[in-house]
Amino acid sequence: MEQRQTGRVLIAGGGIAGLAVRRALQRQGIPSLTLERRGAPADGGLAINLPGNAVRALGQLGLADALRRVGSPVRRREYRTARGGLLFAVDEEAFWGAEARPHCLRRADLLQLLAGGLPPDDLRRDCAVAGLRQDEGSVAVELADGTRESGGLLVGADGVHSRVRHALFGDQALGAAMLAPASWRFMTPNPGIEAWTLWAGQGGLFLLIPIDRGEAYAWISVEGAATSRPDPALLRGVFAGFPRPVREALDAALARPETIHHAPLEEVRLPHWSRGRALLAGDAAHATAPVWAQGAALALEDALVLAELLAGRSDWRGIGPDYEARRRPRVAHVQAMTDRLSRTARLPDWARRLVLPVVGPRSYRATYGPLREPVVTPPDGA
Repeated sequence: MEQRQTGRVLIAGGGIAGLAVRRALQRQGIPSLTLERRGAPADGGLAINLPGNAVRALGQLGLADALRRVGSPVRRREYRTARGGLLFAVDEEAFWGAEARPHCLRRADLLQLLAGGLPPDDLRRDCAVAGLRQDEGSVAVELADGTRESGGLLVGADGVHSRVRHALFGDQALGAAMLAPASWRFMTPNPGIEAWTLWAGQGGLFLLIPIDRGEAYAWISVEGAATSRPDPALLRGVFAGFPRPVREALDAALARPETIHHAPLEEVRLPHWSRGRALLAGDAAHATAPVWAQGAALALEDALVLAELLAGRSDWRGIGPDYEARRRPRVAHVQAMTDRLSRTARLPDWARRLVLPVVGPRSYRATYGPLREPVVTPPDGA
């Protein structure tokens, strides 16, 4: 087998987590090689909501100005009943501040931001990791084409169905999210909404977020949906009594069913994220239901913390436990708050209408309050 240099970090996965690690390492002057199994980015046509801690992390990756040029800021969040009644609202701009105001943008735009300005020769596509081996001095991945790449550390940033995680820890069943077993995502012409808006009914949840160019991003879940393909009759029945913006967005999506993406809600909760010279980042380590939109945010933070740790020492052998010690409290907090709100979302309509006006704002502050603290200290003057 072909073998190459070892003085670098290997990154398995070229999605948000992998590109964030690549960028964070580059800013610390640490060489890396990113191996992505796909030939092109996935989900390029969909969008992603970035809470304030994700926006702050992007700023620490040098992307604050670039972020403002794509997508749209999210200034207000509204939780409504299935009939449209307002349960509670949050002024997100006031909570996070102008510099960390939440933002919604297309996934393709976020991937381009993370890759922008970096040399193209340290990212290889169509490179699937087939296995790994490590010893005291290095770690090597065996690729599907029979070649081998070596480095001083391997970062498994290859998503919910991580091959690196499987190689490290074997078969560990993914947990179904408490919120719902499955969901769907799609882009739609904006039906007139101006805020992040979630409608909750007994049969389903419907979220719309305005982006730009007259479009909005939609995420929906339906209680008891048994297949990955959207059933038009089922969806129309569940959301028939919801307000006009919901029905218009749903009709537009069902007219183009090929644009609706199934998204099983799977969670990853592991006792360990590292072994030897290999560790996990992003969804590979701690995927969680999108209740608080923390998937990308936690991945970006993982990248910043890992790069800071690597830059601070020459021996990377013990980096895994230190990385876990820095990241686990924050991830555990998000997981606990995700479980709490998921239970609330599953309450009967009458109970949700009674509880959410009081519990909702408290949960928002309790969840996001600790996340306003940066995970790495910005340089002087930043």
